[in-house]
Amino acid sequence: MKAKTLGAWLLSGLLAWLLAAGAQAQQYERVGNYQIHYSAINTSFLTPEVAAAYDIQRSQVMALLNISVLEEQEDGTTRPANAWVSGRVGNLAGQTQNLAFRTVRDGEAIYHLATFRIQEDEPMRFELEVGYDRNADPAQVGFMQRFYIDR
Repeated sequence: MKAKTLGAWLLSGLLAWLLAAGAQAQQYERVGNYQIHYSAINTSFLTPEVAAAYDIQRSQVMALLNISVLEEQEDGTTRPANAWVSGRVGNLAGQTQNLAFRTVRDGEAIYHLATFRIQEDEPMRFELEVGYDRNADPAQVGFMQRFYIDR
């Protein structure tokens, strides 16, 4: 299989998985005409090929956060919106780590991905700033999620 074909296949697999994970949980916040979707999973759920293709460390103690921003159209459809994301994740004891996002584009789809260290059965608090309109203040998005390490 050619490298370009393999890369397209891997990207499609990763993005399809991220969409499915996001669709199952329906985790998003609506801000004006924008939907800010988020999902976080343990990186050990990624296939080795997908993890290698996107330089994501597969580990039981690492997780992947996916953010996408969709703009609602007048006809009821949505379209991906250019955005920037920054933020941090921490535990209830106040230990935090900054999230370093990178943008992945696949056709019209746009995803913002960041990896971070998790702790067994520890609720993790996410505090994000999402900029989708340069004429507006960034949206503040916060949520908590508990991760379990499969041993």
